[in-house]
Formats: sequence, structure tokens, C-alpha cells
Amino acid sequence: MISALNIQQGWRLSPFWRLMVALWLVYIVWGTTYFAIGVAVHSFPPLWMNATRFTLAGVIMLAWALWRGEKLPSWRQWRNAALVGGLMVFVSMNLVVFAQKQGIGSGLMATVITTMPMWLALWTRLGGERVPTTSWVGLVLGVAGALLLAMEGDFSASWLGALAAFGAPLCWSVGSYASRKLDLPGPAMASATEWLAGGLMGVVAASLIEPQGALGNVTHEAWLAWWYLLVFGTLIALNAYLWLLQNTTAAVAGSYSFVNPAVALVVGVVIGKEVLTGWVFLALPLIAGALAMIMYGPAIVGWVRRRTAA
Repeated sequence: MISALNIQQGWRLSPFWRLMVALWLVYIVWGTTYFAIGVAVHSFPPLWMNATRFTLAGVIMLAWALWRGEKLPSWRQWRNAALVGGLMVFVSMNLVVFAQKQGIGSGLMATVITTMPMWLALWTRLGGERVPTTSWVGLVLGVAGALLLAMEGDFSASWLGALAAFGAPLCWSVGSYASRKLDLPGPAMASATEWLAGGLMGVVAASLIEPQGALGNVTHEAWLAWWYLLVFGTLIALNAYLWLLQNTTAAVAGSYSFVNPAVALVVGVVIGKEVLTGWVFLALPLIAGALAMIMYGPAIVGWVRRRTAA
């Protein structure tokens, strides 16, 4: 299994390239998952879609972790993983699907997700960690770029769908911050327990709310989208994100949310035949500037100061 969490063991890349591979997996793959979710929810019951996806992913990762020799978590670690998985997998991911089911477009959903790094930076600051000024500047630039992207296409939605859309990054940010602070098992085992816990919560909720017979009406296209979400969106990209949370800053780990809207729009143009206006050409430079400030802000400021002094 290819896992971004194990890049350093399987490919023996340098730290810089491990970071780049993990970031681009999250940037590109997650930017396409919103379109895949939109395809899947046309006929897939939303709760069952996420419940089956993450439960199966959790089982696969559990077998992988045990095969690699990782120990089963302690009771304390199971509890912590259930908290993180409940927030990120059960609550946040189901809010994303519910929002799109209510009519939120994939581009708008990706745009709303850009609020996540702001929340994560806030929790980090409240937790006593220092957030560089350049990261705050980058976050503001990224949100500005995303807001411009929101002017592309038809982004009308119901108030209930919009509420779910904005609740998703809030819950995701709390779970992301908790995963950095709580006692969790090894990387692969942490992924397994979080996904399994969140997936099983979804199974319980789906059993109570959605009729199981509805799974028989899922179309071939929806199943293909589901498999894409399972393999690429979860087993590969989500592993990469969890690796980033443990190996880089909160701002860098959350920078994917500024790139995803651009990727989502490109997918919409190429596959969905959407038409872009001029807003995208103003938004993309802002997003590029946001990434530069988040990832290389202190170095850029130092370079500018040296040039100015010279």
C-alpha cells in the first residue's frame, strides 16, 4: 500500500521531498474529491456513503498497521482516536456531503473549506503556540483569493446547506488540532483507529436514519466515485494530511484548502464543462502568494530586508 505516512521508509526521500509529495497529494487529490462527492451523492445515501468508505478504510489500515508490526492502541489511545475520528470523519465529512446534497456546488464547498486554516491557527494560538505573522498574512491572502474564486459560476445554496458547509471546516480544525495534542498510536494505527471509529459512528447513524435498501439504487457512476474517494481521497490523501499534521506546522498542513478551490474549478471546467470568468485570474496569484507566505514567509521577509539594507 502506498501511504504518504510511510514515504520516509518506502521511498527514502529527503525531508524536503517528503514534504512536497505529501503536500501535492493533498493539494491535487482533495481538490478533485468534491467533484467525486457530487457525483456519488446523486444516488448514494450520504451517511452510508461515508460510513462504508471510512469503515472499510479503517479495516484496511488496521491490517496494514498490524502487518507492519505496530501495536494495538491502549484504551486511552482508542478514546483519543475516537474523539479525533468523530470530529473529522463522522461530523465534518458528513457535513460536507450533506452540504453538497443540499445544493452546495463543489467549487463553493472547496471555497468554504478555506476557513479551516484560520480556525486551526486560532486554536494553535489559544493553545500557547506561536503563529508567525507571515502565516497570518498568508492566511488572509488565501481567504481573499478563495472569496474571489467564489464569484465563479453559480454558487447559490440553501441556508441549511450553507450552515453545514461552514460547520465542516470548524469541526475539522478542532479534530486536526486535537490530533496534534492527544496521545495517539503510531501513524498507520492512528489513521486506522480514527477512520474506524468515525466510520462505525456513521454506520450507527445511517442504520437509524437512512434505509439500507437505498444502497441497491446506487448507480455505476456513484460506485466509481465512491471507490475513488476510498482509495485516493482517504487511503492516500488523508494519510498524507495526517502525516503533515505530525511533521510540519499547522499553517503548512492547512494550506491545502487554498489550492483545493482552484483544482476544483479546473476539474469543473475540464469534466463538468463549466465556464470561468476573469475572477479566477485575480484569485490564483493571491493563492500563490498565500502559499509562499505560509511556507517560506520568514525567508522571504529576511531576503527583502537584506535587499533593502543593501
